Amino acid sequence: MPELPEAETIRRGLAAPLRGRVVRRVRIPRPDLLTQESDRFTSLVEGARFLDVGRRGKNLVFELAAVDENDPHLRMVVNLGMSGGMTLLRADDDSTGPSHPGVVFDLDGEGALIYHDVRRFGRLTVFGSRAFSNWSQALGPEPLDSSFTPSSLADGLSGSRSPIRSWLLDQKRIAGVGNIYANEALFGARIHPRTPANRISADDSRGLHHALQRILRDAIRARGTTLQDYRTALGTPGSYASDLRVYGREGRPCARRCGGTVERLVFSNRSSFFCPRCQPEPSSLN
Repeated sequence: MPELPEAETIRRGLAAPLRGRVVRRVRIPRPDLLTQESDRFTSLVEGARFLDVGRRGKNLVFELAAVDENDPHLRMVVNLGMSGGMTLLRADDDSTGPSHPGVVFDLDGEGALIYHDVRRFGRLTVFGSRAFSNWSQALGPEPLDSSFTPSSLADGLSGSRSPIRSWLLDQKRIAGVGNIYANEALFGARIHPRTPANRISADDSRGLHHALQRILRDAIRARGTTLQDYRTALGTPGSYASDLRVYGREGRPCARRCGGTVERLVFSNRSSFFCPRCQPEPSSLN
């Protein structure tokens, strides 16, 4: 599913061409993708002007100058779910657009912004200023922000006995990390995915912080990881899949050439991939 690098890539592709554009009409082929009634959603968004496109964790955040004088600054939050994406169709685009459109925003000057989602697990919500602040504050820190330091990561880990892979996936602890990049960061830091968070040493915590930031930045430069559905805002795949070291590589040799073989472990109903030689399981878990 799209994680921080994929959401950030889509954000970068949409920000410049959307700024200043006005939503002329909203069409909703899949109302189940909205967290609000269709009429309410439409009344908030139609006539609004895009101010900017941001991101919070795995979510795209569209800042809107609305026609509602009671709250003229709205934010439309788009959670991409398992297979969601946003595509901008220009007026001169001859393509028919994505095959599974869910919400279509017709723009002034022709063209359209389309939310599409094969599995339909994504969700779109329009927030007023106060509601958006409350929503954002419920999420954990952004892992690429300067305020997210090795010390703050260590502090967060120290108070939890959750397996570190599960801890990294908890959006209230850290925003934007999903299963792909959690597995890759743990491999980079040589930490077994089932290690209790509060058992991770200060040195290993610093290594995890470094690995996580490095991998997220590398994935953004590669425009994300395309395994199945994900595409950029321009409809092109990301290229980071070729750089994956453990995720989806069960039964293949360790990328470090340590002589080990990548294994798959299922817990909390999610697959985790690791090298048992490079990431030995803590003795207390054996």
